[in-house]
Amino acid sequence: MEKLTADDLMTLEDYARARAQFRHQIMEHKKHRFVMLGKHARLIFENRQTIQYQIQEMLRIERIFEPEGIKEELDAYNPLIPDGSNLKATMMIEYADPEIRKVELSKLIGVENKVWLRVGDDAKVYPICDEDLERDNEEKTSSVHFMRFELTPSMISAFKRGEALTAGADHPALTIEVNVAEDVQTALTEDLDTPQIN
Repeated sequence: MEKLTADDLMTLEDYARARAQFRHQIMEHKKHRFVMLGKHARLIFENRQTIQYQIQEMLRIERIFEPEGIKEELDAYNPLIPDGSNLKATMMIEYADPEIRKVELSKLIGVENKVWLRVGDDAKVYPICDEDLERDNEEKTSSVHFMRFELTPSMISAFKRGEALTAGADHPALTIEVNVAEDVQTALTEDLDTPQIN
């Protein structure tokens, strides 16, 4: 999956005109790209389209139009686009009440390292997390984590053949296993390159 360049992005003016329709398209697209881990944790699997939306929104909010600023956003977000051998996800831990959120995040320290994906009966794949910066401290975890799940060629082949994908977490405060919906599995197979057979 190709990384984004400045040429792929709309100007602030063009984005202002296209934003409502583009946002609607991305929200529809994202419906087939998330997995709930219980009531309060969500994995949103990123790809080129979702990341373009994130960059366009950041440029809009920050009113960035200079080439250097656009490059900084591209450099920050392009690593979240899958590379063909992995799935990349943003984990959101969601509690509406700030006081409850603070208590629950304190129980979930380290949860990002205990989330996993599994293709068929293969081994669980745990993510490489938060490569941009450390998001935990001694008191609580962050409500947002970035994850990279590296899959072996045999896992990718099995997944593309239709083996089921499961997701879960092995953390004392979040122990769960869920079957990934068929429409999500179909969407995620497009993030992976077909392994070359020697």
